[in-house]
Amino acid sequence: MAKRECIARLSTSGATSTLRYRKTVPTSVKVPPTPPTDRSCPPAARLPEGDARSSDGASARPSALGDVGKGPSRLLLLVVVVLSFSTRLYKITEPPHVCWDETHFGKMGSYYINRTFFFDVHPPLGKMLIGLAGYVTGYDGTFPFMKPGDKYELHNYRGMRGFCAALGSFLPIFAYLTVRELSWSHTAALITATLILFDTGCITISQYILLDPILLFFIMAAVLSMVKFNQQRYRPFTRPWWLWLVLTGVSLAGALGVKFVGLFVILLVGLHTVWDLWELLGDLSLSLVDVSKHFLARVAGLILLPLFLYVTIFGIHFVVLNKSGPGDGFFSSAFQSRLIGNNLYNASMPEYLAYGSTITVKNLRIAGGYLHSHWHLYPEGVGARQQQVTAYLHKDYNNLWLVHRKDDNDSTAGTPDLVRHGDVIRLEHKETTRNLHGHLHEAPLTRKHFQVTGYGANGTGDTNDLWQVEVCGGRKGDPVKVLRSKVRFLHRATGCVLYSSGKTLPKWGWEQVEVTCSPYPKETPSSQWNIEDHINPKLPNISLSVLKPHFLEIFLESHIVMIRGNSGLKPKDNEMNSKPWHWPINYQGLRFSGVNDTEHRIYLLGNPVVWWMNLAGLGLYPVMAAVASVTLQRGFSLGQKRREHAAVLMGQGGLLLLGWLLHYAPFYSMGRVLYYHHYFPAMLFSSMLTGITFDVLLKSTDLLLHPPYSHWLQRLGQVALLLGVLYSFYLFHPLSYGMTGPLAHEPGSAMAGLKWMDSWEF
Repeated sequence: MAKRECIARLSTSGATSTLRYRKTVPTSVKVPPTPPTDRSCPPAARLPEGDARSSDGASARPSALGDVGKGPSRLLLLVVVVLSFSTRLYKITEPPHVCWDETHFGKMGSYYINRTFFFDVHPPLGKMLIGLAGYVTGYDGTFPFMKPGDKYELHNYRGMRGFCAALGSFLPIFAYLTVRELSWSHTAALITATLILFDTGCITISQYILLDPILLFFIMAAVLSMVKFNQQRYRPFTRPWWLWLVLTGVSLAGALGVKFVGLFVILLVGLHTVWDLWELLGDLSLSLVDVSKHFLARVAGLILLPLFLYVTIFGIHFVVLNKSGPGDGFFSSAFQSRLIGNNLYNASMPEYLAYGSTITVKNLRIAGGYLHSHWHLYPEGVGARQQQVTAYLHKDYNNLWLVHRKDDNDSTAGTPDLVRHGDVIRLEHKETTRNLHGHLHEAPLTRKHFQVTGYGANGTGDTNDLWQVEVCGGRKGDPVKVLRSKVRFLHRATGCVLYSSGKTLPKWGWEQVEVTCSPYPKETPSSQWNIEDHINPKLPNISLSVLKPHFLEIFLESHIVMIRGNSGLKPKDNEMNSKPWHWPINYQGLRFSGVNDTEHRIYLLGNPVVWWMNLAGLGLYPVMAAVASVTLQRGFSLGQKRREHAAVLMGQGGLLLLGWLLHYAPFYSMGRVLYYHHYFPAMLFSSMLTGITFDVLLKSTDLLLHPPYSHWLQRLGQVALLLGVLYSFYLFHPLSYGMTGPLAHEPGSAMAGLKWMDSWEF
């Protein structure tokens, strides 16, 4: 009752635009006094009339729709909580084998428990939390997670699945609270919660050891915290105001710490914050000192705090994963020297490269490998039939090379001279005694590059064996530092540069990585190398511990490797991937488990009624918002309720539409492989927008009918919507909880008649 009185009082305050703050009002016009700010009034949606602020930045705007009562709201929230946890935790242990990407993220959780270093294209927080959940619930990190379908047997996987399901259970709850705060309508909030509660896709993606439920949890937590913080704007710098500001920052760090997709919600919060600060700047009741305080508080809470937490996540990641593992080869030699068990850990060797040294040379691209050769020749028809030179991803005796002067085989006599920037050298393969050789024959796979071979015998060869050493960023005469110097080898005869293409050779090349000589001189990681192992008994050794990179270096290197790895994710042969236009229409799902009638099948596919309602909402919203905007712009006489509906549509609905666009549109520009599950962050924003859109639509039935018929039609529409979602969930729930027996297109299938699109594969 107090809220409605507040709404009525504020709606008649006479404020007509933000120009009310200007001092250019003619003296003949009598300006009514501004009513005092009532701190009991809830914050409002953005009404076109503007918003009155108190001198400390308080907002005195009415709530939109205003049908939220504490009793019904708490009861509905309790129902949402119970249904959310029950639908996500139901059959959490089935199937009792590895499903889809559990083979990756379960394995990475095991690596954290065993403190074994690995590489992944995503930031570490999600995997850290999965590993922590497994450790706390008794999982010992010994299950190999080799491939989908492997039985868990006696290994305790329930804790990791339960953790992901618990975070996934918060999605309907957060969505309910967000929409309730935005619209002040428990009906809109209930519609939103229903759509997410009974979506088979949201249930499925929450029930397995994946990063997605963790990412979605932090995204929704960030949006809810942002909205809650905005609702505290009428009492700035109070404890609740600071609490929601800090929680927004923490959630942003969490979202980015799980996947780089978290950048999209950071952009959403950033744009909203910029707009909020712009409004504060235009509030002439605030001094510039007050505006500066608001600005600095947001910088601290939304930039500095998330950045500190994000860096801390990587600090913990590097401290925990201190043992050598499968991720070593993706990183530089200096990075590897930190890892216990790596051959570079606490090793000692000469600091600077010298003639007569035995070395290994490592390429700096991701999975670029070590410069390698062996006795096998290139096959007939593949360039010159000379000895193969490749890049090998593992440490091996055939990775060893001897460093010679260009015209002197006996480089080991006397005191060894250092190899310097600009020197011309020969590299002799230690095992086969053939020189690293380049010529104008075409490379095996990269057709515009030249072939690199092993040529000669016992160090003798020709002028095509000569390579000029170039220290990247160095000057003539600079020495080559092991581990740290980035080096290029320029072929003297052709001017090309030694290059690891990253392409895998056929079986005749033992499926190792192609090495070429690139005619393009541009510096890239593929053409940069470093000296890793360095043996020269005539030089003093130093401990490699003095060459270990500091935290900032490994932090930056890890991001460079992740970004390169992400951009290198291309579709493999026969691999299931999808296009962004597939997603909103629910065109194609994704197999999580099982392919035939004897297996326990799980299929990731959204509830079609829910997803197509969201699609309808995306179509309806711009029309309704445009009508509301034109109506207000033309000055049509509208009642208080209709004005509140318009405010919610244009203000809060616009925020959700922006969230959907930011989490969906960027995928059209991405060159990497894409999957159906990438749409789920956008789907949550779409569901919240649908809740508000359909709520306003149903509450506008009085435009068609007079009471009480309009009220009956409104209730009928709400009940039909709810029953439609529930019935479709009843039909499609086996997609989430498991299907056995005949496939959908076979006689006797429990899913017979439900394959509404030919592209569905259940």
